[in-house]
Amino acid sequence: MILARLHKDDLSILRDLMQTGKVTPVIDRRYLLSEVPAAIRYSEEGHARGKIVIDLD
Repeated sequence: MILARLHKDDLSILRDLMQTGKVTPVIDRRYLLSEVPAAIRYSEEGHARGKIVIDLD
């Protein structure tokens, strides 16, 4: 897992890039909140080729 400190200006630039389609996030898998342990295992095993999304619904 990579953690970075984000600044308001950086988030604004990223938002603009996403809105114009210049940056598109790649979602590898979605997990329910109850499946977080499986999501962590999947990530730690090096399988993820994009973002792992945790659905809070």
